[in-house]
Amino acid sequence: MGQQEKVSTSLAGAVSEGISASLAAVDAELDRRYPGDPGTRQPVHTVYVPGNVFDAGTIRSWGDQALEALDRHAPDADSFAAVLGLSDDLAEDVYGRVRAKLEREPIEDLRVDFEDGYAGKDGAAEDTDAARAARLISEAYEKGTAAPYMGIRMKCMEAAVRDRGIRTTDIFLTGLIENGGLPDGLVLTLPKVTYPEQVTAFVRLLEAFEKAHGLDAGRLGFEIQIETSQSILATDGTAAVARMIGAAEGRATGLHYGTFDYSACLGVSAAYQASDHPAADHAKAIMQVAAAGTGVRVSDGSTNVLPVGSTEHVHEAWRLHYGLTRRALARAYYQGWDMHPGHIPTRYAAVFAFYREGFEAAAKRLSAYANHAGGDVMDEPATAKALSSYLLRGIDCGALDTAEVDALTGLTRADLDRFAAPRRGDLTATAQ
Repeated sequence: MGQQEKVSTSLAGAVSEGISASLAAVDAELDRRYPGDPGTRQPVHTVYVPGNVFDAGTIRSWGDQALEALDRHAPDADSFAAVLGLSDDLAEDVYGRVRAKLEREPIEDLRVDFEDGYAGKDGAAEDTDAARAARLISEAYEKGTAAPYMGIRMKCMEAAVRDRGIRTTDIFLTGLIENGGLPDGLVLTLPKVTYPEQVTAFVRLLEAFEKAHGLDAGRLGFEIQIETSQSILATDGTAAVARMIGAAEGRATGLHYGTFDYSACLGVSAAYQASDHPAADHAKAIMQVAAAGTGVRVSDGSTNVLPVGSTEHVHEAWRLHYGLTRRALARAYYQGWDMHPGHIPTRYAAVFAFYREGFEAAAKRLSAYANHAGGDVMDEPATAKALSSYLLRGIDCGALDTAEVDALTGLTRADLDRFAAPRRGDLTATAQ
């Protein structure tokens, strides 16, 4: 053995202690504001259904309509692959997984809409629809027919509709309590936010409800929809969306980009309102940076080009939707909106192809990293986090099977979770 190297220092321990003491407030602020990803499943999409239309059969109906669209316009793997440009080695697998998903779990996240998509004629009708939504969602969770995530989008906090939005939220949440309690998959969506104070006001509303029913403080979280220019850039030039996350006081769960309201707010003409417009990319990039590390997830918007009518038009709409979804996934927007049952086949096709295409390479890289085996890429803990998160998302949505991931990586689900969510600054958590 070689001679042990002499190690010398020049600073007293008090220096380190003093520095730590001076940064104690920063350490606490980092823990509070940037807790990291919650490690729970993120749905690949959100489906909006008007409150006056939603019923007990909505989820199954969307799945059946999506399957019917496949049967009519792409009845086999080859025809579906030809429309979307899927490679031969992916065609059968993706098509089979899409059909299985539509039969098993056609919608991952459903929002009963009481805002733009709602056509209730008066206050009494909205009261009734909100109460019915609560009852039907409670029954769906009890029967096991619910989507993993369900909830409502209420009206915003602007003066003209504020009282109505508060009342609908109260009726819906009270109805859930009366029908068995708040489900674990409950999601609330606050639209058209322009000022952080509106977010804080919604927090106060949820606090009041929690106190009224003896719920744990913070039990109710919500998504913030980014649909206005003011939500991206405040009058003082700061990123308002970052302030909104803070204003949510730990309750914000997501930032959802509203393609058409935001585009219209900036004066983009209707023909060019799309999720790949430069204005959309700018907004989502700011959302993404503002949300990074906070545990708040970002969702892309939607396309309003519906896959209906002739087979030629359906194929064109499918190609557009598939391309936009793949584009979003590459940009780390892992969730989007779907506006029609015909969009669901291409949503899942895009998601499944994204994870199937990169599965083998990602699994081998993560395995090499975990086993210190080396390879042609020098990966770091941050890359291991990204690789494991990629595999976990693929498993959660049905693109990948747990057994095949285990076989190729040699890692369990618990191992993947550990790599995906290390403690802040703890490199040893992933450098095993």
